[in-house]
This record gives sequence, C-alpha cells and structure tokens, in this order.
Amino acid sequence: MTTDAPTPPTPPALSTSPIRVLIADDQVMVREGFSVLLNAQPDIEVVGEAVDGRQAIAQVAALRPDVVLMDIRMPEVNGLEATREIVAADADAKVLVLTTFDLDEYVYQALRSGASGFLLKDASARQLGDAVRIVAAGEALLAPTVTKRLITTFSRIGEAAGFGVPLPSPQGRLAELTERENEVLVLVAQGCSNAEIAERLIVAESTVKTHVSRILVKLGLRDRTQAAVFAYEVRLVTPGG
Repeated sequence: MTTDAPTPPTPPALSTSPIRVLIADDQVMVREGFSVLLNAQPDIEVVGEAVDGRQAIAQVAALRPDVVLMDIRMPEVNGLEATREIVAADADAKVLVLTTFDLDEYVYQALRSGASGFLLKDASARQLGDAVRIVAAGEALLAPTVTKRLITTFSRIGEAAGFGVPLPSPQGRLAELTERENEVLVLVAQGCSNAEIAERLIVAESTVKTHVSRILVKLGLRDRTQAAVFAYEVRLVTPGG
C-alpha cells in the first residue's frame, strides 16, 4: 500500500430515517451474521434476505431497499446477473458486492455492470456499517489500492474474455471533457471523495459535484464507479498514476 493513496469517503452523518438494507447470500451464517451486525447500528435496518440472485431481484422490486449487499457466487442466478438486472430496472439502485477475494474477476464485472462498490466478507462491523452508509449516500465505495489492482488486472483481459457490459468507446468521448473535468476524472478513479477532490483542486465541493455530473453525461456512464473503471480501461489512470 502506498503512503499517498487517497482514503475512502468519510461516512455521512447518521440519518433520521434508517438505511434499509437487503442481504443476498446463499450462506445462512453470512446472512444472519451481517443482519446482527447491521441491525445493531442505530441508523441501519435489515428489511429482507435472499438466498440467490433470483430471489434478490424479486425482493428488491418488492421492498425497495436503499442498499443491496450482494454475494457474487450464488446458485441459480448469481450475483453478477442479479446486479445487472437490478440496475437495469432501476438506475438509482445501489448494490454493494460481497466477496471473499479482492482480486475477483466477477467483482470487476459487477463494477462494470453498475455495482456501487465492493466489500470483503471479513470486514469488521464498523467497516460494514460505514460501507452501507457511504453507498446509501450515493458515493462509490472504492478502496483505492485494492480497486487499482482489481481494475488494472482485469481490464487488460476484460474485453477479450467478455467480462461485464460494454462501456462507451473512448474515441471522441474523452475529447469532450475539459481539462478540469479530466483532472476530476483521474481523482475519482483514484478513489477520492468529492470533498477530497475539492480540497486538492481548491474549489467548492458543489463545483466538484457539477464536474462529476457533466463527466458522467459526456461519457455516457451510470455513476462514479463506472467512471473509475472507464478511466483505467482507457489508460487515463495507471497503477502508478
């Protein structure tokens, strides 16, 4: 881990309304364990569970949770397919992928497909709660060092292997970005929050939000997670960059 790597976004302050969470995992002990940990948080409520992707899709439609904790490797319909369908049905859906391995090609596919981030299953109670809050607030959960390794490793072989869903072609798209928007895109890909980008560029946080919104529109991307994947795939950002 490099000493100058940016830190993940600071979790937002506690909300007056609890964050509603759906847990999708085929292992009962994982579901029960996460339920206990999350329900112990004063601002989070587990509203449902699913044992596979098909059930997760149905539960999301019925319960409309704020965040879905989605295991990737499940029977019947896996978490990747479920994530694609959930995001396709609701552009505002927030999926947090659960995985045992940080370097997992399925996590890479999920990020390309619209997941808001990923979390290792051995995360602490605090990390789990913070992750849910960050994603619920609309931020991407991009742990910089792990995400860099994940995206750069699989982006080299992603298209050839048919990973994920096609992202917009870079041809002509990057040329539409202003110099400042390019700077913001690089910082997003490095895992910086809006507040951290504002501090680095010495601008207001609202200005950063405007830049990010314009970047997404110009590149035809869903959210800042896909923007980060895009930046790595077109080599705008490299492992040492």
